[in-house]
Amino acid sequence: MNQTKNRKLLVIGGAGYIGSVLVSHLLNSYYSVVVLDKLFYNNKRSLADLMSNRAFSFIQGDFSDNSSLDKAMDGVTDVILLAALVGDPLCKKYPDEAKKINEDGSINLIKRLNRYTLDKFIFLSTCSNYGLRDTDDPADEKAELNPKSLYAETKVNVERYMINNIKSINYSWTILRSATAFGLSPRMRFDLTVSEFTRELALGRELLVYDENTWRPYCHVDDISDAILKVLEAPGKLVSGEIFNVGSNGENHTKRKIVDVITAQLKQNKVKYEKGGRDPRNYKVNFDKISKILDFRTKRTVEDSVEELINEIKAGRFTDIESDINFYGNYSINL
Repeated sequence: MNQTKNRKLLVIGGAGYIGSVLVSHLLNSYYSVVVLDKLFYNNKRSLADLMSNRAFSFIQGDFSDNSSLDKAMDGVTDVILLAALVGDPLCKKYPDEAKKINEDGSINLIKRLNRYTLDKFIFLSTCSNYGLRDTDDPADEKAELNPKSLYAETKVNVERYMINNIKSINYSWTILRSATAFGLSPRMRFDLTVSEFTRELALGRELLVYDENTWRPYCHVDDISDAILKVLEAPGKLVSGEIFNVGSNGENHTKRKIVDVITAQLKQNKVKYEKGGRDPRNYKVNFDKISKILDFRTKRTVEDSVEELINEIKAGRFTDIESDINFYGNYSINL
């Protein structure tokens, strides 16, 4: 029988879309895990299957609240920060809260973690930081950042704080700029490109797509979780103070390419394309660094995930979306 590793991980925001997948990966890798989550989306049930695991514990609370953090940090060796108001629409809807949580809260946490004996801190950032590029060359970690949304601006500001204050942070930290997530999760989201497009077309609805030739990188939630595990288990000298793009060079896609993958499997094409959407981002990303340094390879493709999701929808799963819309997307938050 495998024994739990002598490390206890705090996952802040662990009940979310990526977090609920990540926590399962960590437990399956024999780590002890505690989740601190404010449950903005009434999403505690995303962790329901884990509650009986003796290596797992859950605390509902705000990571900006010192007492909640102190309670969660008991015995913790490593911290993974996922918690944020995620996505451009949500941050635009709640701009004050986005800055308070994503930027001020994250920076205050980074400062306060100096009080604890900590091995590694992982900050999940976003490839959206690259924003709008005037070249087709994929952006590597040294590329200029050009955030085009409040969401990305808050992430960039936290990154800059970490880089500019590296000497005052007394633990190892790593920034992971994640590609746009896709794939099944206990806290499924249907406000993300791959899942939204797939569901609409699988249900026989007409899909309206703006700016179909804009590029984005995509990465499965399982692979994002594996990247975090790679950082946790890597020698400190390889990851301390480093930034890694998380994804695969082969998973840079235009919106039209995503649609083509879906319609090829459904054998129908009820799609309308329009110009002039409200999202100006257009960027490809290079993922050579994480592949070379951490030997990271993604295992899941957009095509795999589309097939899996179509099968789930046709099997009658996710029929409660309209009655529980906020569980299935970042549309509004419980303040």
